[in-house]
Amino acid sequence: MDEVKKCGLCNNSLDHEYHPMETWNVKGYLCSKCYSKKLSEHYPGTHERVNKSN
Repeated sequence: MDEVKKCGLCNNSLDHEYHPMETWNVKGYLCSKCYSKKLSEHYPGTHERVNKSN
């Protein structure tokens, strides 16, 4: 049986694994919400998605 992977911050199940930056001191992978939250903490301001085909 496959192991269900969980977010290293919120413990929700992962449908995609986001790798945290080393400076974030997070063990394991992140879910999309936690990854986005961490990105905005370290890169404040507005962000425009450039690869809109995904």
